[in-house]
Amino acid sequence: MNTMERDLPLKTSAQSPVHIQNKTRTLSVQKWIETLLGYVFLSPSLLLFAVFLFYPLLQTFYLSVHETDPRGRIASYVGFDNFVAIFTSERFYKSLEVTGLFTLLTVPTGIALALLLAALTHNHLKGMRIFQFIFSLPVVLSVGTSAVIWMMLFHPSVGMLNYLLSCVGIAPVAWLTDPRWALLSVSMMTIWMNLGFNYIVLLSGLQGVPDDIYDSAKIDGSGPVRTFVQIIFPLLSPTVFFVTIVSIIGAFQSFGQIHILTRGGPVNSTDVLVYSLYQDAFINFRFGTGSAQALVLFALILILTIVQFKVFERNVHYQ
Repeated sequence: MNTMERDLPLKTSAQSPVHIQNKTRTLSVQKWIETLLGYVFLSPSLLLFAVFLFYPLLQTFYLSVHETDPRGRIASYVGFDNFVAIFTSERFYKSLEVTGLFTLLTVPTGIALALLLAALTHNHLKGMRIFQFIFSLPVVLSVGTSAVIWMMLFHPSVGMLNYLLSCVGIAPVAWLTDPRWALLSVSMMTIWMNLGFNYIVLLSGLQGVPDDIYDSAKIDGSGPVRTFVQIIFPLLSPTVFFVTIVSIIGAFQSFGQIHILTRGGPVNSTDVLVYSLYQDAFINFRFGTGSAQALVLFALILILTIVQFKVFERNVHYQ
């Protein structure tokens, strides 16, 4: 009996490495099968990304170092001459200036207005849902629809804005034909167009703040303004940071409203980078220069996004 008891542990210990090796092999096979299955499920999305994102991106790199004929066919290899032409062109720096001014006019104002509306409607009063629905409406309208609506409002003779100005004795304004007002007019329309998205995101962030914080601040004697500035806004900083990044990227990519309202004019006062790119590529048929401008615009947006994450994210409180 004692001999059997001595032999059993030896037999078990002799078999355990084999069992462990088989178990490891089985887990490895299962892991490969799960990985392969995951790629099978991802294959439709990867195919769409390859066709509509990766291939156009590679084609843009290819075209940026070539000259093309009016049909878009490759005419000659020019290396970095397209990029040199961009950075030595006064029009590029003018478009960059207009884009920066357009971003400064639309992003801070749009976020501040959406935050104000979200703060005013973030309560449980009766009928507040109606105001939340109204302030969210612009998000359902396309750029073209929004631009046509505001084109009617900006009309010099029958537009509502000039009619309201005439009611208070102010002379009509050439909203879209005066270089002093054109960019401001397009910025007003853009702020309204993006208001719905900004409002929904910021309102969701406010609704994520626990009610206990409001109650504790009220018990401590903190007023509404102080509570919002010193307590609520730091808790809302991740949402504001997200909206800021998305808004800046959207401002640098704005095209539809400018194309419909002003077509880059008057006197290139609304000629942003994207519209300049569009004119070079699809009006003048300089696809090489247009592709180079697209890559420059991509690099600018990427650098701005990285700078925001490096500089401003340290002031974001995630907890």
